Amino acid sequence: MMMEEEGPRPTTRFTRPVMDRWDVDELRAYIAELRVEIARAEAEIGKRQAGRAAADLFFRPPG
Repeated sequence: MMMEEEGPRPTTRFTRPVMDRWDVDELRAYIAELRVEIARAEAEIGKRQAGRAAADLFFRPPG
């Protein structure tokens, strides 16, 4: 598993490219790249929610 470098969080997470001169194939490729990044973010959300749910079960008061 590849670990990302620790460090300060970027102030901007996304830089919008200038697409004026992109052709349709380039735009479609860009959309595909964005979908991969969205899936990566959604997977991270799922991991964090699962970790939180496990912690909630472990630390919940008996009864």
